[in-house]
Amino acid sequence: MSDHSYRANNGPPQSQVLRSRSSCRLEHDVHSRKAGRTRPSSRRRPYGLSRDAFMVRPAFDNEMALAQRTSDIGAAYGQVVEAMRERGRVLVAFSGGIDSALVARMAFDALGDGALAVLADAESLSRRELQEAVSEAAEIGIPLRTVRVSELANAQYTANPVNRCYFCRKELGAALKPLAAEFGYHAIADGVNLSDLGDHRPGIQAMNEEGFWHPLVEFGFAKDDVRALARQLGLSFHDKPSNACLSSRIAYGEVITLDKLRRVEAAEEAIRSMGFRVVRVRAHEGVARIEVPVEDLPRIVSPETSQRVVQAVRDAGFVYVTIDLRGYRSGSMNEDLPRRDDPA
Repeated sequence: MSDHSYRANNGPPQSQVLRSRSSCRLEHDVHSRKAGRTRPSSRRRPYGLSRDAFMVRPAFDNEMALAQRTSDIGAAYGQVVEAMRERGRVLVAFSGGIDSALVARMAFDALGDGALAVLADAESLSRRELQEAVSEAAEIGIPLRTVRVSELANAQYTANPVNRCYFCRKELGAALKPLAAEFGYHAIADGVNLSDLGDHRPGIQAMNEEGFWHPLVEFGFAKDDVRALARQLGLSFHDKPSNACLSSRIAYGEVITLDKLRRVEAAEEAIRSMGFRVVRVRAHEGVARIEVPVEDLPRIVSPETSQRVVQAVRDAGFVYVTIDLRGYRSGSMNEDLPRRDDPA
């Protein structure tokens, strides 16, 4: 029998699980053979509602954050580990992406069983991403707990405004903070890094308000630094492509429904099965706008492959199928949003 265990969710549909934003249901734990590591004693109080204890410095001042960046990621790793130890017990807001996975690894290296990764299993999380997150936590060795949350229960979220991510992260705070308080975790750490600060990220504002700790920003990690350190630490998924929730595929202003999310998920999985490692199916009402890296454009538009793609995407529920000739761009839904420095 494997040293790691995962109990699959056989409960009711996600839309039926939560009826209020503050409740959550614990689903499963992943235990590690290393989970018996001892942790240092802590003098800190458990996590509370005040953010003052966690926002040690103004983490979102870009100039200051960039000045903190260090070329010696080994030294930065040691600084993060020491900061983790100072906090005594740390809960990691874990998504399965490389950023939060690196934070989880550093927390586990620092604290052993004083660290816990928590994954929010919402409607916008694909089943593939869920399974990969479970596998990654097992590789790291950190215990993993999943909480079921319903983003679609929040009308402000489903309306899909340009600050949709703000409401998502407020829901995340509402789920994780009581858990941290109940089990005595002194900080909630996330995977925000320096490279995240220049894009349209209303979710960062919400996490700031909820008192999340951002160790990668505080100690000067950009995305390339994250991947480099993950590779040095031997994480097999150090080159995992970046991903975002399924809701990010739906055009702003178009109401988010479970059916639309599943349609996007099915279409992307079908295209991915054809050998496209990075793919986004952007949904514009009944139109699918497919993005793949520029180098993959010749293959996806070839007659044989394009016919298969069209059939798969239509089978997923889309009426029209298009290929974006500009190729994959992270956050392409944000390209036409007004910039902060644009005149009103």
